[in-house]
Amino acid sequence: MAEPEQDDVIETPVAVSPKRGPLLIGVIVLLLIAVAVGYAFTRGHGNADKGGKVAAKHPVGKDVLYLPLEPAFVVNLRDADSLRYLQVGITLMTHDPRAIDAVKGADPVIRDALLALFSSQDYSAMIDPAGRTQLQAKALAAVQKIVHARIGSNGVDALYFTSFVIQ
Repeated sequence: MAEPEQDDVIETPVAVSPKRGPLLIGVIVLLLIAVAVGYAFTRGHGNADKGGKVAAKHPVGKDVLYLPLEPAFVVNLRDADSLRYLQVGITLMTHDPRAIDAVKGADPVIRDALLALFSSQDYSAMIDPAGRTQLQAKALAAVQKIVHARIGSNGVDALYFTSFVIQ
């Protein structure tokens, strides 16, 4: 049998400019400087008022605290056609350590209020993003009401759905 012909491929080396290395390093250094300046601006200078003092949204020295409400909430949803389930994982955010203690102390009361709220929802409202956002606001208000009764302030700044499953 005859062997197939092979084309002679001539590979020519590609010349790499010696100036490319320092240029690439310079671009990387400039990008790092830009990121550092942007970070510094948003952290420090971005919160400064006209007098040069830093305007804090929350009291100075208080870190953001998160408290997951475990286990996740599981309820039946109302639906005309079939039985539906909703599972919601919730994490609360606050800057006040007293609110964390109040939530832990009132866990059964908060869970009861949230279970009642979630089980009263319609399936059709929960599949809509606007309905989910509205439910999140109602849940935050319910938790704030309970915490306010215990410590005299809303205490909880935000309520996050860390999981949201409808079946």
